[in-house]
Amino acid sequence: MLTLLHLLSAVSLLVWGTHIVRTGIMRVFGANLRRVLSNSVEKKPLAFVAGIGVTALVQSSNATALLVTSFVSQGLVALSPALVIILGADVGTALMARVLTFDLSWLSPLLIFVGVSFFLSRKQTRAGQMGRVGIGLGLILLALELIVSAATPITQASGVKVLFSSLTGDVILDALTGAVFAIVSYSSLAAVLLTATLAATGVISLKVALCLVIGANLGSGLLAMINASKQNAAGRRVALGSVLFKLIGCVIVLPFIGPLSGQLARLGIPDEELVIYFHMFYNLIRCLAMVPLSGPMARVCELMIADAPEEDPRLRPRHLDVSALDTPALALANAARETLRMGDVVEHMLILNHEVMHGKLAQDREVRRLDDDVDVLYTAIKLYLAQIHKEDLGEDDSRRWAEIIEMAMNLEQAGDIIERMTADIAAKSHAARRAFSPEGLTELDSLHEKLVDNLRLSLSVFLSNDLTSARRLRRSKHRFRLLDRRYAHAHVDRLHQHNVQSIETSSLHLGLLGDMKRLNSLFCAVAYNVLDKDAQEDDDRDADDAVTLMK
Repeated sequence: MLTLLHLLSAVSLLVWGTHIVRTGIMRVFGANLRRVLSNSVEKKPLAFVAGIGVTALVQSSNATALLVTSFVSQGLVALSPALVIILGADVGTALMARVLTFDLSWLSPLLIFVGVSFFLSRKQTRAGQMGRVGIGLGLILLALELIVSAATPITQASGVKVLFSSLTGDVILDALTGAVFAIVSYSSLAAVLLTATLAATGVISLKVALCLVIGANLGSGLLAMINASKQNAAGRRVALGSVLFKLIGCVIVLPFIGPLSGQLARLGIPDEELVIYFHMFYNLIRCLAMVPLSGPMARVCELMIADAPEEDPRLRPRHLDVSALDTPALALANAARETLRMGDVVEHMLILNHEVMHGKLAQDREVRRLDDDVDVLYTAIKLYLAQIHKEDLGEDDSRRWAEIIEMAMNLEQAGDIIERMTADIAAKSHAARRAFSPEGLTELDSLHEKLVDNLRLSLSVFLSNDLTSARRLRRSKHRFRLLDRRYAHAHVDRLHQHNVQSIETSSLHLGLLGDMKRLNSLFCAVAYNVLDKDAQEDDDRDADDAVTLMK
């Protein structure tokens, strides 16, 4: 029983080490990996190679599948090239299985020691996260050694020999057993290594071992299906396509596994080596053969999993991918995209507010509905950012986190102001059959136009952090305030002239001027984040120059 517990703990350590490597790599190179995958979808060979490379970095085809599935769910990658990337990931994990079976026992303690030293001393830096990757790689190598050492006495037990003696060559049963191995261990790599160990000790025949390897590949596809079960229809299609590709490989190869094992046995290579090489070449040949079928497979998956009808897609966030939370750079990018979408809704509210100002009272109800959408998006963004571990954020990411939450708060407040403005116009002006004076309406139209322009510019500054645009936005804010003050004085002048329309709408008119000034301040606040950052960088450079002169 203790030996079995050692084996299970070794498998768990392998899974944990893979998780640490994946999260560490994603935190350091997450944005670059996203760009590589997004830019490699135009050509199938490039997408295939990208799948191999990313899997070699994150040490797990399941991790690559999660990443690609999230991209497809967000509409960043089409289904057909995503399936090609998944095929490349299967080859990548087979190649890594070959590399990790070399005698690297000396490397494990070295990686763990160096990794812990860097991670604890420079946790918030790029070097600290690379130390985290080193810890994960060391744990993977250590886990592989523990799996072999723990499995050896188990395979010598009489009960285990009787259990595995039931695997006498029934290819379907053997393949299903391999799939169960992969699902239970949460890693096709662990299942393949365990199979190689069993073959080396003679507990199972080579034919059974090959069936177990094929089944382990199928099990990794089923794991991807389980992980994608909470994704939308587009994300689930990626996992379905992966499973179907692996199922096709099983159906084609399993009938010939008997003659194939006999031919391989004549090569004079140890059984454990044959298992590893078969795993590598089986995936390579299968995936290369399936690449041209990615298009038809995408169409089949679209027929099998239809898009669920969405009554109102604006009521739900589109870009807040939970699977990206382990990668702060990606999670912050997702939150920023959702904040931009929130800004688009606020802009639509402003446009409808202008229509209400010109007598289209029916738009008041639509403005109230859009404000509810803004509140939903704000709550989703706030809760999403709260799930990001701030202790794992570097200085730049921490600043970006604060910028996003501040921008979302300002947009939410702007939505409330626009809703109140629209309701006041409908209640105090048109419903009471009171109209703005022609001069006053022209002034409000001018301010409204500049307000929309400043909102658009603020969203651009929020996205790009461009210093020139930030200075332009600050100037626009000051010009708006001067114009708002001038129009307020002009309204008072009309009151002195006893303009009846100005007198009837005076309270509403001045209230709208004040609300527009507050909206403008909320929109332009993002400029000061960029300007303050630039000022801080100038101060740091001046301090460095002073230290250099003192030396």
